[in-house]
Amino acid sequence: MALLEVRGLKRSFYGVHALNGVDLTVEAGRITGLIGPNGAGKTTLFNCVSGVVPPDSGTVTFDRTNITGWRPDRIASVGLVRTFQIARGFPRLSVFENLLLYGDHQPGESVRTALLRPAAALKREDELVARAAGIARRLNLTRVLNDPAAALSGGQKKLMEIGRVLMAEPKLILLDEPVAGVNPSLTREIAEHLRGLTSEGLTILLIEHHMDTIAQLCDHVVVMAEGRNLAEGSFAAMAANEAVQEAYMGRRQWAS
Repeated sequence: MALLEVRGLKRSFYGVHALNGVDLTVEAGRITGLIGPNGAGKTTLFNCVSGVVPPDSGTVTFDRTNITGWRPDRIASVGLVRTFQIARGFPRLSVFENLLLYGDHQPGESVRTALLRPAAALKREDELVARAAGIARRLNLTRVLNDPAAALSGGQKKLMEIGRVLMAEPKLILLDEPVAGVNPSLTREIAEHLRGLTSEGLTILLIEHHMDTIAQLCDHVVVMAEGRNLAEGSFAAMAANEAVQEAYMGRRQWAS
């Protein structure tokens, strides 16, 4: 069953077509890879789907609801959450505090709740604390839980970014280069975490330039070039596709 459907999505910037009629289907419960050379429009597609940038035309349907043009917070509230290519966070806040910030239904968002501290608010705070602690254990972040985000390694920041979106209890995560700049051991660890999440029913759409990671993780691969779909299918089929090889300027990109 399709959890996300993108149809005819277009977006231009100052007359340049970043997206030129993209179609995309993401099936529930699996990892779909989105690949293509630099400038293909992959991150612009993520921006349009997640509400960061409105599309010029086309539709985005998530969980059978048309979410085209919705604000990012509204899209996140229905279960579609994204990460960014450069791991974001509040550098002076601890890992634990960064995780807590992404929990939904925060109890301290009104003056009355913050001052009176009703039982329901305290209960929700306890639930968020427990969820953050559980996610930190799952992602092997417990030992750095009280460290400022700025002190983390590149791979740990990627894990924290994944943890932050998990706090929002998503149905679908858009991951933008989750292992870029990460050492091989942490790359393998991140891949294991992602496979574990999909085994529990989560759906993932990821952009990645590491072809070995795409080969290891993805059930289905969509290739973009020049703002539109080029090909899609299994990783093996994409690796053997001459048009895909040409888009990547030869076979070297597939050698890993």
